[in-house]
Amino acid sequence: MSRIEKTDAEWRNELTPEEYRVLREKGTEPAFSGEYDHVFEPGTYRCAGCGAELFRSEAKYDSGCGWPAFYAPAGEDAIDEETDTAYGMIRTRSCAPRAAGTSGTCFPMGRIQPACATASIQRH
Repeated sequence: MSRIEKTDAEWRNELTPEEYRVLREKGTEPAFSGEYDHVFEPGTYRCAGCGAELFRSEAKYDSGCGWPAFYAPAGEDAIDEETDTAYGMIRTRSCAPRAAGTSGTCFPMGRIQPACATASIQRH
C-alpha cells in the first residue's frame, strides 16, 4: 500500500482545520466532546485523510474515557503504530498507513482510543 504524498498546503486545503490539527499535528479533542463517543450502530470507521477502513463497530466498546475505544483494528494492516513520547509519557500512536495521520493512541491491554474521533475518523 503506497503512502499518500501531499504538501501541507494540499492537506490543509482538503481537511477541515480540526481534521488537519489532529491528523497532521497529532492533536486531540477534549474528552466527551466527539460525536462518536457513544455511537454503537453498525458501521466502519475510516481515516478522514485517506478513507482507509481503520476500525469496525463490532470491536467498539464504552471505555468511559471520553473517546471511542476499540479492542482491535479492522484488519492486520489497517493501522501502523509508532512510539509517541509527548507529554512526558511513552504511548503507542496508531496511524492510517496511507495518510500517515494520527488515528488514535493504543493503551495497555491493546485498547485503541482515537485521538480525536470527530476529526480523525469518519463512521460509514
